[in-house]
Amino acid sequence: MSGTREGSLGAPTRHALDWKSAAFYDEDALTSELERVYDICHGCRRCVSLCNAFPTLFDLVDESSTMEVDGVDKKDYWKVVDQCYLCDLCFLTKCPYVPPHEWNVDFPHLMLQAKAVKFKQQGASSRDKFLSSTDRVGSLAGIPIVVNAVNAANKNAAVRSIMDNSFGISKDAVVPEYHSNTLRKQLADHLNTPANGEAAGRTQGQVALFTTCYCNYNAPDIGMDMVRVLEHNDIPVRLADKEKCCGMPKLELGDLEAVEALKNANIPVLAKLVDEGWDIISPIPSCVLMFKQELPLLFPDDEAVIKVRDAMFDPFEYLMLRHKEGKLKTDFKQSLGKVSYQVACHQRVQKIGMKTRDALKLVPDTEVEAIERCSGHDGTYAVKKEFHEFANKICRPVVNRIKKAEPDHYTSDCVMAGEHIAKNMGGDKDPEHPVTLLRIAYGL
Repeated sequence: MSGTREGSLGAPTRHALDWKSAAFYDEDALTSELERVYDICHGCRRCVSLCNAFPTLFDLVDESSTMEVDGVDKKDYWKVVDQCYLCDLCFLTKCPYVPPHEWNVDFPHLMLQAKAVKFKQQGASSRDKFLSSTDRVGSLAGIPIVVNAVNAANKNAAVRSIMDNSFGISKDAVVPEYHSNTLRKQLADHLNTPANGEAAGRTQGQVALFTTCYCNYNAPDIGMDMVRVLEHNDIPVRLADKEKCCGMPKLELGDLEAVEALKNANIPVLAKLVDEGWDIISPIPSCVLMFKQELPLLFPDDEAVIKVRDAMFDPFEYLMLRHKEGKLKTDFKQSLGKVSYQVACHQRVQKIGMKTRDALKLVPDTEVEAIERCSGHDGTYAVKKEFHEFANKICRPVVNRIKKAEPDHYTSDCVMAGEHIAKNMGGDKDPEHPVTLLRIAYGL
């Protein structure tokens, strides 16, 4: 059965990446594998609506002399690679030929390998290095004497035009504000919180917060709302003693050595917290996925990485695990009405179900419509000049669903996705993060 066109009956299986071997960077072998997988994708085409990588591939095929993959110039294979932002949805929601199927198609890992080969050969542009250095940029932009100038420049049309023309950052893309009063500064007194939580099920009932670059420098209010919700539920919260970027922006660039350096900075700190009995939560789905999936697949023999993986939770996954054990408070003071909820790609592929939707539906007189479509943002994809219009096109079905619903609130677990949706909505109504909605419902 596994060799038929119907695909495999087994659950999708991810293989670890042997990224330190010489064979991983063999361009001839990579090109042969790209051709093999592209040919399978061309014969299937069920992923065409997910992102722009597949339409790019299928257009190359259909416009070639043979109308098959063998008619596509191999130099154009990279056009498909450039469009992939490693959301993983094709692997987990569409493709029937993933392992254990004998065809062994893992499109996102093949794209990652191609990005790594390209990075090893060419490095990265100044723009891409800048956009993927979230920690460094945040720490510099957030300096009190600098932050106002940075935020003003990001809102200035003339400056944005210069950035667009000379640096390749779209003048129309949303760029985040920076805060000098970072989340870690606001929670400085949470470095030595006593470990006195009440365990229930898989949870220890005490949370170490990995703040993430984005919540630390750009959206500290969301982190504070997360802490308020947890503490309202009698869950002690502390910060990790120190943290670096999770590494997802560098992974998307193919800079795997930088990913390893960030892993070496973060994992010992987080593993120590796990040993001390702390669960770990991060407010950004991409950061959770990095620790849950990407690092374990890159470093499968690192026991500390596996230890952190097993203690890492999506915020709403954690809350619903507590609810299952009767430990989540439901003393809500305010209904939320109708909520349009865009399900972030990097949360969908965690295979936890729609825990955010389920948590919000606990609020009385609240209706939640889940929209399982990509926002098109992907951290840096929508910010880049050459991809911005594609990102808007990907976002359009989400916007149409929200406008049709006329909700009281619209939301996404991914802050950047929410902001990109808001930009495409073209109105005055801002997105609200799900944890902020829960804080509102609690009346906190």
